[in-house]
Amino acid sequence: MWSPTTTTTTTSRLLRHSSPYPTITNFFRSNTQCFGLPTTRTCRVSCPQNFKLVIAPAANNHSSESIIHKPDNHGNLSVLKEKGDNGSGGGGGGGGIDLGWLPAFPHVFIASMSNFLFGYHIGVMNGPIVSIAHELEFSGNSLLEGLVVSIFIVGAFIGSLCSGSLVDKLGYRRTLQISTIPLIVGAVLSAQAHSLQEILLGRLLVGLGIGVDTVLVPIYISEVAPTKYRGSLGALCQIGTCLGIIASLFLGIPSESDPHWWRTMLYIASVPGFIVALGMQFAVDSPRWLCKVGRWNEAENVIGRLWGNSEVEKSFEEFQSVIKYDGSDVDSSWLELLLEPHSAAAFIGGALFVLQQFAGINAVLYFSSLTFKDVGITSSALASLFVGLTNFAGALLTLNLIDKQGRQKLLIGSYLGMAASMFLVVFAISSPLDEQLSHNLSILGTLMYIFTFAIGAGPVTGLVIPEFSSSRMRGKIMGFSFSVHWVCNFFVGLFFLELIHKYGIAAVYSTFGGVSLLSAVFVKLFINETKGCSLEEIELSQSTNISVKEK
Repeated sequence: MWSPTTTTTTTSRLLRHSSPYPTITNFFRSNTQCFGLPTTRTCRVSCPQNFKLVIAPAANNHSSESIIHKPDNHGNLSVLKEKGDNGSGGGGGGGGIDLGWLPAFPHVFIASMSNFLFGYHIGVMNGPIVSIAHELEFSGNSLLEGLVVSIFIVGAFIGSLCSGSLVDKLGYRRTLQISTIPLIVGAVLSAQAHSLQEILLGRLLVGLGIGVDTVLVPIYISEVAPTKYRGSLGALCQIGTCLGIIASLFLGIPSESDPHWWRTMLYIASVPGFIVALGMQFAVDSPRWLCKVGRWNEAENVIGRLWGNSEVEKSFEEFQSVIKYDGSDVDSSWLELLLEPHSAAAFIGGALFVLQQFAGINAVLYFSSLTFKDVGITSSALASLFVGLTNFAGALLTLNLIDKQGRQKLLIGSYLGMAASMFLVVFAISSPLDEQLSHNLSILGTLMYIFTFAIGAGPVTGLVIPEFSSSRMRGKIMGFSFSVHWVCNFFVGLFFLELIHKYGIAAVYSTFGGVSLLSAVFVKLFINETKGCSLEEIELSQSTNISVKEK
């Protein structure tokens, strides 16, 4: 928590800006430590246009005060404001129930319905693909079956790349509404398909919508959520995905006895799309985007409703400082990803998804049903349901932990847990153990892996990328990062079984464990803690070439 600042702290850190764009090496190595400072420190960020934001934490956990300074015509700093609740939206004060998250929740909930659709379309083909292949006359062709399941990844890749340009011009609310069009049309077209070409086109359209939504929903939530609750509300993305998977698995149970049930399942997939399209009509747009396009009155109204009227002036000052320094994102170009600091943020975002995917999450999910069959669970739907419920339990725990423990701790702990789980499975299948014990350890390791993934590597990865991305390039950095995600996802799914057959599951799972350990090291070195800081504070601190002085 931030509390009243003083000018006589015994120790201070001075962050000095020396150039508009630091080198990528300095970006990686800089650790501003504005986040989670000891209570006797003052963190001062010196930014362009002589804008200074001074924040000092102290022992009082229930109050905070930000003093914002702006130079007058003579170069002297004057205090514009002395108030603030650290973006809590007016809640959380005193000792009562903290409901500061409640004003933003309906808007976040509607947006997270898009992730429900994502999860639903992940699981909707799990059981019915055999019936679909038989009815559309490509049964027995494993290549075509795999293409029907995975072609939506191609669409998602395209949608991810298009999302950044769309949101720059239209805003998050309108773009999320437009993305429901391919989701609804694709679901209906797939449900009515009478040929392979029709269902492939339907799945491709679904992927386009999914690609846009997976990029924009985390950004939208991070930009409308009060700072204090940004992590918890951001975790709703993962919860929505888990619930979508579970719903599709429950609805897929009748497909084992009804060969035409898959059509009903795909028709049902269009319903959440209509809900999102209608719900976003009543949702707010991002106040940050509204400011960047000059709609200040609307932004003021949104901030007052979601964060509290006391936050309006301070938020406007922070928004203006970022816009003046980095420019508006409505005229940003993809080529700017080659410039620092955007190139550094894009590299880290892409690297996080490369590590996440090559740590084996989708491969483990693909192979989990075979692991369960070893211990007598022959129903693939039941096996997948175990996996879905475990994933959901981890995501629920993240809700409570992410804004308390922080992003970095959850990511590191998650990857270490994933590594331990992989090595447990390798031990179980490689050691001369009793067969039943070996199977039980394999099940335990698989569920541990999924649970620890759901605590950190799953939800937190998509949350931290918008946090360390600049306001100007946030949409395009997320679009690039998710396009990397979809490419890696595709290749892992394509080559996993072949690698298992060639090298054995122990070797492949050991590799996954090794990549998980490497991921934990990467997070420790390159991801700074961002909990409790506004997006503008993070951007201003990371957009400086930092030198630290101790008094």
